[in-house]
Amino acid sequence: MSKTADVKIAVVGLPGKWSTETLADAIEARTGFRMVVDMQQVTLNLAHGQLWYDDTNLCQLDGIIVKKISSEYSPNTLDRLELLRVAEAAGVKVFSKAEHILRLIDRLSCTVTLRNHDIPMPATIITECPEQALKAVETFGEAVFKPLYSTKARGMELITHAQPDKQTAIARFAAQHPMMYIQQKLNLSGRDLGMVFLGGQYLGSYARQGAGNSWNTTIHSGGKYTKAEPEQTLIDLAKRAQAPFAMDFTTVDVAETDSGPIVFEVSAFGGFRGALDGIGINAAALYTDYVIGKING
Repeated sequence: MSKTADVKIAVVGLPGKWSTETLADAIEARTGFRMVVDMQQVTLNLAHGQLWYDDTNLCQLDGIIVKKISSEYSPNTLDRLELLRVAEAAGVKVFSKAEHILRLIDRLSCTVTLRNHDIPMPATIITECPEQALKAVETFGEAVFKPLYSTKARGMELITHAQPDKQTAIARFAAQHPMMYIQQKLNLSGRDLGMVFLGGQYLGSYARQGAGNSWNTTIHSGGKYTKAEPEQTLIDLAKRAQAPFAMDFTTVDVAETDSGPIVFEVSAFGGFRGALDGIGINAAALYTDYVIGKING
């Protein structure tokens, strides 16, 4: 493989983690340059327009690929993305743009954008009022309470109308997450789809097949990846869902229900492991080639 000389592209991610290191490997193989940036160790000197990681000013790089901004989502994650806007202003090409990722980190922001574009989603209630949250549980029968900042279903809680301590459960959730994001639990037949896009173009789909002992299908809860071949109508839906966010690489979470397909979310970073294990696609290599093409183009 021929290398692209003098192109310096860093990966913002979690050092030592598979997806981060796989992407860094792909970049190094093509450019000879390797840098994994832990945003916790980055310092912004705003007066001089410098963004330092160790002894490197990130504002002097050609590109930055954001694979993961933090191990867990939180408002602090948004602050880290703001730092990358300084690099963008200095002329560094950031993939995906910080402003675009910002709109996906917050689950509520993603949801509002999807609904404003008429993307079908599960019935959703957002409220800070415990009485309204209880009403939502009674209306839905089974409701999934989701933190506004989380990945892989972490922090989500299933609360049902039948459980005797539902008010206590709501109060406990609200104590940690005052703005409650509540969705009706749907029958997904134990699987949902991850539909992969690069530069807005569809690459393929994988399914997350639930382990059967959890209400969600995430790998974190014991699910596994399998290949999927969705109908064109689902592909078109996912393509329409990701379009408003203008992400360079993303995965759209789609599920089929008795009342038709729905979209859960558009990912801020996309799933390399699902693409590889489920579809056999080396997303890191494809993404790297895409980025180099954008920088050199």
